[in-house]
Amino acid sequence: MKIYLVGGAVRDRILQRDPGDRDWVVVGASQAQMEALGYKAVGRDFPVFLHPDTGEEYALARTERKSGRGYRGFVVDADPSVTLEDDLLRRDFTINAIACDEATGALVDPYGGVRDIEQRVLRHVGPAFVEDPLRVLRAARFMARFAPLGFSVAPETMDLMRQIADSGELDALVPERVWQELRRALTCAQPSAFLRTLHDAGALRAILPELDALYGVPQRAEFHPEVDTGVHQEMVSDMAARLAPGDDLIGFAALTHDLGKGLTPPEEWPRHLQHEARGLVPLAALCDRLKVPVDHRQLAEAVCRDHLNVHRIDELRDATVLKLLSRCDGFRRPERIAQIALCCEADKRGRLGFEDSDYPQGATLNRLHQAALAIQARDLDLTHLKGPAVGEALASARTQAIGAAR
Repeated sequence: MKIYLVGGAVRDRILQRDPGDRDWVVVGASQAQMEALGYKAVGRDFPVFLHPDTGEEYALARTERKSGRGYRGFVVDADPSVTLEDDLLRRDFTINAIACDEATGALVDPYGGVRDIEQRVLRHVGPAFVEDPLRVLRAARFMARFAPLGFSVAPETMDLMRQIADSGELDALVPERVWQELRRALTCAQPSAFLRTLHDAGALRAILPELDALYGVPQRAEFHPEVDTGVHQEMVSDMAARLAPGDDLIGFAALTHDLGKGLTPPEEWPRHLQHEARGLVPLAALCDRLKVPVDHRQLAEAVCRDHLNVHRIDELRDATVLKLLSRCDGFRRPERIAQIALCCEADKRGRLGFEDSDYPQGATLNRLHQAALAIQARDLDLTHLKGPAVGEALASARTQAIGAAR
C-alpha cells in the first residue's frame, strides 16, 4: 500500500501557486483495508475515504471504462492491482496527471505533465479524453485560470474537444454541473478565455447558446471600437474580474448584460435599439436551464434592463432615478446598487481603448442612492396622510434628496 498526493495540489506546487484542497490516491489497498485503518467511506460512484484525522479525501487507484452516454456513463475498477500509472492515465490533462510520493517527495510523471507546465500547454492525457464531455468545460475553466500565465490549449486537444462538441455528447451534461463550471470560471482572472475556448471548440453553442449568438454581431464602431459583440463580452467579463476579483455574482451579471444584441435583426445592425428589453428573454432562458441562483438572476436582470440608464444617469430626471433605484430593489437590498454600478463600469471599460478610462456614472449612481436611502418614512411627518399618500410623500422627499445630491 502506497499513498500519493495527486492532481491540482501537485500542479500548483510546481507552478508556485497557493494550492487548494489536497487529493490523495492509494495504490495497492482494498476498501476493507482502508476501513480497518479508520478511514470513512464516502464515495458513491467510486471508493473515496476521509482520513480519520485530517478529513482529507483519499481515493483508491482506479480505472474507468466508458459504458454509456454522458460524463457519468463509466464502469469503475478499483481493484488493488490497479497501478498508479493506470490511475493517472484516466485523468483529463497531463498537468493534473502528476503524483508526488508522500514518503520521499519524488514526482511520478509518466505523461509529461511537468514538461507541459514548463511549456504552458494544456494537453489531454490520452485518447479516452473524448469519453467524458465534461472535460470540454474543464478545459475552458482551466484556461480562464491559467491563460494569464501564458497557457494555451494543445492543437490536438482542441481537435478532440471539437470532436466531442460535434458528437452531441455535451447535451448530456446536467445543468447543475454546467453552472458549477461556469461559476468557477467567473471567479478566475480571465473569464474571456473560458468563452473563447468554448467558442473555438464549437462547444459554446451547445452550452451557452445565448452567448454564442453574440459572436459575429457588429456594433457601432464609435462606441465599440472592437465592433464584434462577442469580443466586447469577453472584454467586459475580464474587466468585471479585474474590478471585483473572485466575485461570480458580479461576473454573471456582467456576462449576460448584452444578450439582447444576439436577437437584433441583421437589418438593424450595427444599431441595437431596445437590446436591454430584448435581453431579458434569453437571460430568463439561460437562468431557467442552468437553475441559476435567485441572487445571480435578479442582479443580472437589473443590469441587463438598466445598464444604459446608468450610463446616461446625468441625463435622467430625479424622479426617473428614484424609479430606477426602486426597480432595482435598492431600498430593500441596498447592496445591489453598488453591484450594478460595478457591472456597468465593466461594460463601459470593456471596450477597445477604454480599459483605463474613468466611469463617473458609477460614483453618481452610488451618491444619489445614498441620498435617497437616507430618507426614511419614520423621519417624515406623515401623521395627516393615509394609504397611497404616505408612499407619495416618501417618494417626493427622496426625489428632492436626489436633486440636492447632484
